[in-house]
Amino acid sequence: MTASLPRQAAPPSRPPRPEGHRHMIRRRAITLLIIGLLIGVPAGYLLISAEQSRDSGKAKQDKYAATGLTPAWPSKVQRRLYQVPIPHPADMVAYYETNNWKTSRLYVQFRTTNAGLDAFLTGMGARRADLVRDKITIGARDRSISGWAFTGPGQWWGLVHPQKNPAPTQDVILNLANPTYPMVYVVSRTVP
Repeated sequence: MTASLPRQAAPPSRPPRPEGHRHMIRRRAITLLIIGLLIGVPAGYLLISAEQSRDSGKAKQDKYAATGLTPAWPSKVQRRLYQVPIPHPADMVAYYETNNWKTSRLYVQFRTTNAGLDAFLTGMGARRADLVRDKITIGARDRSISGWAFTGPGQWWGLVHPQKNPAPTQDVILNLANPTYPMVYVVSRTVP
């Protein structure tokens, strides 16, 4: 038995018309556009993503390179972890956090109203009666880190709010030079 070979198709009755110049230009332009989109869209996405990542890294670097109080509110997580309930209204808010293997500290300062002060003390678990006049409860080490001096004019009141680990212990100093708007300084430390 012999294998049969496939038949070749018959030549077309009419030869194909040559492509016109206008059609060729249009086809090449569409091809170039498609190639440009296939390369340009992912490349643009990568550039935008890289820029956002770099900006995020710079912001984090600035945050963690800070040495001293930063004029901003601490995050809600920090306020909850260190149990520092900053009341509303409050202004002149600044904070600084330090962490090491032994102790973590959050330094916070803010100015508030009398009602805000009462809300702060209540939220922390203390009362105005716990305050002692002219008692500087924040130690020299913490004062040097935060830049607080507590030497200016004012009525200085302090309290220590100790708690059992892992709950934080807070050292609080109030400046009641302006009794309508007391200034509050807090160092909250916790042992991980």
